[in-house]
Amino acid sequence: MTGVDPAAFRRAAGQFATGIAVIAATVDGVAHAMTVSAFTSVSLDPVLVLFCVEKVARFHDSVLAAGTWAVSVLDEDAEKTARWLATRGRPLEAQLEGYPHHPGPATGAPVLDSSLSALECRTYAVHDGGDHTIVVGEVLAVSEPAPGDPPGPLIYHAGRYRRLDDG
Repeated sequence: MTGVDPAAFRRAAGQFATGIAVIAATVDGVAHAMTVSAFTSVSLDPVLVLFCVEKVARFHDSVLAAGTWAVSVLDEDAEKTARWLATRGRPLEAQLEGYPHHPGPATGAPVLDSSLSALECRTYAVHDGGDHTIVVGEVLAVSEPAPGDPPGPLIYHAGRYRRLDDG
């Protein structure tokens, strides 16, 4: 440990606003999903993204075992979904029950129907990140935003879910 107070670090890092996404994978016919704020694009050649998952999270071993997964970017009305899939200890079975989703055409990984956009990925690299694992994925398929004026993204800032204000 560097001597940095973890609570102070969390508050300081929390000043960086992030988008909210759901990472989902299917293992042995069971859908597993988790809310993430640590997600970003990495490269255009090859097309890569990454997310971070806590090593003690049940989702950790599931997504690594699956090898393929989907990213659903949440819209500003998806706070209930984000909160549910961030709840520790939720039942392993039927995590997405009540949240309309479909298997992605490239990987079969669950994609939320209401997502702003979705990316289907194959695990490209896995790196140690302290108490988290950094999972890099090669993007195999993209679902673009619907035409028109879509809702804004759900974001997370200073420990709270928030919405963009165009005003």
